[in-house]
Amino acid sequence: MAQTFEVERLKRDIDAQSDPEALRALAKDLLKAWFSEKASTNQAIQAQLKS
Repeated sequence: MAQTFEVERLKRDIDAQSDPEALRALAKDLLKAWFSEKASTNQAIQAQLKS
């Protein structure tokens, strides 16, 4: 439940942002975080398959 509220708060912060450079930087940070999470998930899956 707390995660849902945090997501909504962050979505409102994004909607309130009017600086295109800040939005680009945020998009790049989110892209990096997404791929990092994806790599971690794949590593965990591979480790689980090897055991």
